[in-house]
Amino acid sequence: MNLHFDHVTLGQRVLFGSGCAADNLAAEVVRLAARRIMVIASRSETAVAQAVTQHIDVAVFHDDVAPHVPIANAEAARAVATDNSIDLLVCIGGGSTTGLAKAVALTSGLPIVAVPTTYAGSEATNVWGITEAARKTTGVDDKVLPGTVIYDAHLTLSLPVELSVASGLNGMAHCIDSMWAPRTDPINRAIAAEGIRALAAGLPAIKDDPQDLSGREQALYGAYLSAVAFASAGSGLHHKICHVLGGAYNLPHAQTHATVLPYVLAYNAPAAPEAERRIATALGTDTAVTGLNTLRKSLDAPHALKDYGFDETQVPEAVELILPFVPDSNPRPVTATDLDALLRAAHSGDTPVL
Repeated sequence: MNLHFDHVTLGQRVLFGSGCAADNLAAEVVRLAARRIMVIASRSETAVAQAVTQHIDVAVFHDDVAPHVPIANAEAARAVATDNSIDLLVCIGGGSTTGLAKAVALTSGLPIVAVPTTYAGSEATNVWGITEAARKTTGVDDKVLPGTVIYDAHLTLSLPVELSVASGLNGMAHCIDSMWAPRTDPINRAIAAEGIRALAAGLPAIKDDPQDLSGREQALYGAYLSAVAFASAGSGLHHKICHVLGGAYNLPHAQTHATVLPYVLAYNAPAAPEAERRIATALGTDTAVTGLNTLRKSLDAPHALKDYGFDETQVPEAVELILPFVPDSNPRPVTATDLDALLRAAHSGDTPVL
């Protein structure tokens, strides 16, 4: 088969090393010649943020972080950046923190140095999202891509196992969606497969021993690869579903992705045999759905949307909201009936099957 594709690789500096975050950040501040630094970190990450920034001068710490980046939070952070003549944004935390930094960069063009403390992967994408009036709007803009990402597994040690699992499966959702997303290509699929392998190795290690740095390093490595693949391949069916659910019903980001993932995989796998084989191989199993189900069971992963505030009576409305965003490139056509069945199964937590 002849190869024919158009691939874009996003330019980004990655500094990876356990116990090195503070030194790596200080070096980046010098390299970028930044003088007025705004650190964005949630209140729960205050101690981590102070440790990571111990070698730099910070103009302002900003902790008004909320899931799905409400427009009011975005505008407040933008005002803080303007009022303090900020020339560099440093975000320390998970996807919500990175998302807020992106919202500031979207309108200001300020550079971002991201220091992740979860496995969300947002730090490696040029995708932004802002929620207004219970609707989440997403977009793509290179201005929001962090110029540097600093990975340090030590910073994830305080992340509880259940949140590590949900966050890591959010990363795996990036990988699996990248197998059939609108701009997927052989490079994306190769990166995504390695991301699946790393996450499938790292997450069980974290569950077995939460203080195991090697497992957390594998999870961070896999999360980065997942985001690189996703940023290039684009947003597939899984992410379209989860973005709507998160914005419209204020569902927790990572848990929603972790819950919905196996149902989208079970839906698409029969129509995407090559992708299915790649996913299965990366998981070390004969079939992708069985492999993911087995992994999720071993991790005690989130399994029902009803556990996170999504009511079955909301399914018809959710179907109407999601349908317009279903990618034309999805390997299998998606009807309202299909979506209704998928969401009801995800709501109740039925075991996904082909």
